[in-house]
Amino acid sequence: MFKEDTAMMDSNPPLFHQYELLLQSTAHLQPFNNGNQPTSSVMEECQLPMIDLKGLESSNERERMACTREIFRASAEWGFFQVINHGIPTELLSRMSKEQMKLFGTSFERKSTSGILDNSYRWGTPTATHPNQFSWSEAFHIPLRKVSEAACYGESISLRKVMEELASAMSKLAKSLAGVLVEGLGHRREVLDDICDESTCFLRLNHYPICPFSGEVSGLVPHTDSDFLTILHQDCGGGLQLMKGSEWVAVKPNPEALVVNIGDLLQVKTPIFWTAFSISFLYYKILIWLT
Repeated sequence: MFKEDTAMMDSNPPLFHQYELLLQSTAHLQPFNNGNQPTSSVMEECQLPMIDLKGLESSNERERMACTREIFRASAEWGFFQVINHGIPTELLSRMSKEQMKLFGTSFERKSTSGILDNSYRWGTPTATHPNQFSWSEAFHIPLRKVSEAACYGESISLRKVMEELASAMSKLAKSLAGVLVEGLGHRREVLDDICDESTCFLRLNHYPICPFSGEVSGLVPHTDSDFLTILHQDCGGGLQLMKGSEWVAVKPNPEALVVNIGDLLQVKTPIFWTAFSISFLYYKILIWLT
């Protein structure tokens, strides 16, 4: 039987109870791993294409074009890539991680009922009817336009400060990358002003509590990202997995890099990008990953 200390029980959502009931009610159905899920076997670890964004700021046109081609090639071949020299201070990412740990460490009741962060707290998968649809995670999914509103934070002044800084820095990076991709598709960067604003951008905080069924349950079920662009800060715990061809591979964490994921919306815009990753009508989404 899975046991947690009182503090963890207070802060973690009732995932175990929900999963246990779901597992019991579907025990007569198909096996949990149906071929579309990652398995508990040893998974090959991959190094995503690494792109140094200093090239985009170079005064040398050749270097700028070379960096642009790298971004386009990685987007077409992988749908994912990592970026370094991205302009987001390590210190800012560290502060965000600390604030995130404090936030998720508060009681489940407060997270789920206090209305903090625009009442955007979500956990598990309430609509799941089978274990392979169930996510062992909790998250806040905040519209960017709400990040600066004091009413979202209550007494958490430090959380508001770091989220405002992060949202501003990430927005700049996202617009730069989106601009490169849009230009590569033959459009002017100004087209972005017509299809996106803060109401279509989100900052998402993810947390994956310790799971007693680590080989059977996904933190997030396999999915594609329904947006134009996702930028992810992955912590050193790892856990990010993607499908390359027909094989699941694990993404090796890099503390110096951010992960960029091409979304469904961009794939719809061009036949070039057919890698199976990333539409609601979002422009981009910023993820902060915490295990």
